[in-house]
Amino acid sequence: MNTLHACWKLARALVHALAGLFTILLVFPRLSSEQRELRVQVWSAKMLDHMGIRLIVIGQIFPTGPLLLAANHISWLDITSLHAARHCRFVSKADVKHWPLIGRLASGAGTLFIERESRRDAMRVVHHMAERLREGDVLAIFPEGTTSDGVSLRPFHANLFQAAIAADAPVQPVAMQFIDTTTGQRSLAPCYIDDDTLLGSLWRTLCTPGIAVVITFGELQVSHGRSRRAWAADVRDAIVGMRATP
Repeated sequence: MNTLHACWKLARALVHALAGLFTILLVFPRLSSEQRELRVQVWSAKMLDHMGIRLIVIGQIFPTGPLLLAANHISWLDITSLHAARHCRFVSKADVKHWPLIGRLASGAGTLFIERESRRDAMRVVHHMAERLREGDVLAIFPEGTTSDGVSLRPFHANLFQAAIAADAPVQPVAMQFIDTTTGQRSLAPCYIDDDTLLGSLWRTLCTPGIAVVITFGELQVSHGRSRRAWAADVRDAIVGMRATP
C-alpha cells in the first residue's frame, strides 16, 4: 500500500509539474510580475500538498524587498518549499538550468543562474543581484553552495553577500529542516547528498509518510560595516541557533 500511495503521489506531482510548465509557456507572458509571483507561490504550495509534505512557517515574513534571504541547503525540495512560504528569486548553480523539466520551471520562476567555477561569472551575478536588490526584489541564496546532510551545516561562501553590502540591503537568515511529524525528530528522507540520485531521493521522500518542512525566518541583519566573510559567518551562526531544536 505504501508503494501504491507513493506512485499516486508521484503521478499527481508529475501532472502538476507539467501544468506549471504550460502555465509558464502560455500564461506567464500575459501576466504582470505580481501575478506571476502569486502563481509561483500557489503552485509550490500545491506541489508540496501533492507530495504529502506539510509546510510549517515560523517567524516574520517581510512582504517587500529589498531583502536577501540566506538559507541552509538540504534537498531539491528547498526551493519549492521556500517558494510556498513566500515568493523570491533564487540564485542557483547553472547546471540546474539543464535539469529536465525542473530547469525550465526554475527559469520561469525567475532564478538567476551562476557558474560557481567561474570567478568572472560570480562577479556578474553579484552585480546583477545588487541591481535587483536596489529595485526592491527579494532574492534567496544557499551560501553552503551545495546540499548538506540535513544535520550539520557546511561553511558558508561569502561572495554573494557582497550584493547586499553593495545595495545596502538587509539579510534575513532562514533555517530549513525536515521533520517526522509523528516523532518530531529530523527526517533525512528528503536529503540529496553524496551518492544520492535525484530520482532516488525523490522516491525515498514519496515513500516516507509524515514529512513536514519547517522554515524558520530569523531577525533581519544589516551589514553595520562588516565584511562579507564576517557577515556570512554571523548569518550561519543564526541559522545554526534556529535549527537547534527540531
